[in-house]
Amino acid sequence: MALSACGGGGSGSGSGGGGGSPPVPAPTPSPPPGLSYTAPAAESLAVADVQKVLAEAAMQAASDGHPAVIAVTDRVGNVLAVLRMTGAPASAAIPRAADGSQRDLQGLTVPAEGAAIAKAITGAYLSSSGNAFSTRTASMIVQQHFPPAPSTVGLESGPLFGVQFSQLPCSDLNTRLASGPAFQIGPKRSPLGLSADPGGFPLYKNGVVVGGVGVAADGVYGFDPNVLDVDSDNDERIALAGTVGFEAPLEVRADRVSLDGTTLRYTDADYASLAGVAGASYAATVPALGALAPVTGYYAATSVLAGAVYGSEASGVRRATSSEFTNGDAFVLSNGSGTSRFPLRAGSDAAEVGTPISALEAQRILEQAFGVMSKARAQIRRPLDSLAQVTISLVDTRGVPLGLVRSPDAPIFGIDVSLQKARTAAFFTNPTAAAQLLADPSPDVRSFVPAMRSFFNDPAVLTGKTAFSARAIGNLSRPFFPDGEVSRPNGPLSRPFAQWSPFSTGLQSALVLTNLGQHLNFVTGASGSDTPPRCSFIPDAAPGQNRLQNGVQIFAGGVPIYRGNTLVGAIGVSGDGIDQDDMIAFLGLSNAASVLGTLGNAPQAIRSDTFVFDLGGGANARLRYVSCPFAPFVGSDAQNVCQGL
Repeated sequence: MALSACGGGGSGSGSGGGGGSPPVPAPTPSPPPGLSYTAPAAESLAVADVQKVLAEAAMQAASDGHPAVIAVTDRVGNVLAVLRMTGAPASAAIPRAADGSQRDLQGLTVPAEGAAIAKAITGAYLSSSGNAFSTRTASMIVQQHFPPAPSTVGLESGPLFGVQFSQLPCSDLNTRLASGPAFQIGPKRSPLGLSADPGGFPLYKNGVVVGGVGVAADGVYGFDPNVLDVDSDNDERIALAGTVGFEAPLEVRADRVSLDGTTLRYTDADYASLAGVAGASYAATVPALGALAPVTGYYAATSVLAGAVYGSEASGVRRATSSEFTNGDAFVLSNGSGTSRFPLRAGSDAAEVGTPISALEAQRILEQAFGVMSKARAQIRRPLDSLAQVTISLVDTRGVPLGLVRSPDAPIFGIDVSLQKARTAAFFTNPTAAAQLLADPSPDVRSFVPAMRSFFNDPAVLTGKTAFSARAIGNLSRPFFPDGEVSRPNGPLSRPFAQWSPFSTGLQSALVLTNLGQHLNFVTGASGSDTPPRCSFIPDAAPGQNRLQNGVQIFAGGVPIYRGNTLVGAIGVSGDGIDQDDMIAFLGLSNAASVLGTLGNAPQAIRSDTFVFDLGGGANARLRYVSCPFAPFVGSDAQNVCQGL
């Protein structure tokens, strides 16, 4: 199968190549009357824009003597161009584990085109009008300690630990390359999920994110284990050059955003050190320096393409109609012809649960969660006191989506992740969870069930006795339990630390390893068949319906839904800080329970936070369920809003 701020570092401030000063966004416009949010302006990448990005990046690569593969995508993941420079590497190697072992993706090689596309998608998907995150930012927030550095041993894991295994090529949510009217429908999948390898940035026009650029030139597909030093990274310099004229506004870059008191990292490269790329010409680049390169399943290489206008029907993400959601701020996924891809519907699981979630209940749950979001103070957005923007997904116990809604400018990555979180909470709480994992054809996947039984000292764990949230499953998926305490062994759903890396997290990565191998063999031409749209090989809950059809997610923001003592589904939220995601899911469901009187959060007596583990020496640790932020609402001093619910 084919598959490398907290102190120091260049801020990326200043422009490069004679491009003048980076744009400073105008103040956020007031939302229209009756609405809480202002939708992004209708900006997109024109063909000439994409050509400019390619030419600038190629000029920098030529100046540095590092021929590269350069990919450009729009905001919803359509690949608009892939340029292979003459002499660029064919592949990139994934680092092995700390002990030299190779589990999951470790030690493998991936096509350079796939690496570049994944980086471009990451820059586009993690960003919005309120935040600009790069693949270096992603690296900082997915590792075993936050911030990652030799001196931070003992700190908890990154806030988006595990997000790299989202946007997967097997996901049933993310769309595949199509023809005709569906050509631009997003969000598109990524060949490698989200990337933590420096060399991917978002692209902006007039303060609006319109896409991303990704570069593979150094033959390594890894991550940055130490944010305290300043790296000289070829991929990052070349990609940054491609953003000249399309720079992220200074005030929303990651190095203006802090999480848990730590400022995030945007880039170790600096515009001022780049070559004079602003005048680069596409006509002087192709074919002199390289040629457009086809990528099976992603790009035909017949021409440079224009990007979709995010928010339009053609992009696949648009404003909801009044018949879909009454809230005028609501956005949904669409099929390009006006039909919602995930309309409100009743649960499919009456045979298992008796009374499934009704379409009306689904609507009320999503409305109430949307209402909590519309008052919540954002963690990752600028300016300060902006409202949170997320995607909210609802599923039944079989993992069937019962509705999906998002705010106008929520980051795209949260669409797939919110569905992953909902399915994760529903799956691990389901009475069939252990049996389903034990029926997986992979011995590696099956081994996590006895690990859980041993850890809990309970042969009946994963049989519906306990309500597991996405946060709880995340706690159990850390390479140390409790999280960050390096003297402790790994959680039962994680690899031991010496074998762990962002490319091998444990059950999360083991479930999808075969899918990734199938897909990359398809991309490279080793196989004529692609992976199916289901991210695991556990048995189907119903014909054609897998409970983990887009994989699992192991950070906070998903909780199960109960009707009395019966599990009937789950809600997942993603797009802002993890505590904000938790609160919107948990409090939104609690508010829906008050309105409906028919269903709500799991009974307190069976929630995962009832477990306290004896660590020896008088120490113990409680498993978590949810964690809500203090004083979370804009214009309100309310605190402890989840207490006692």
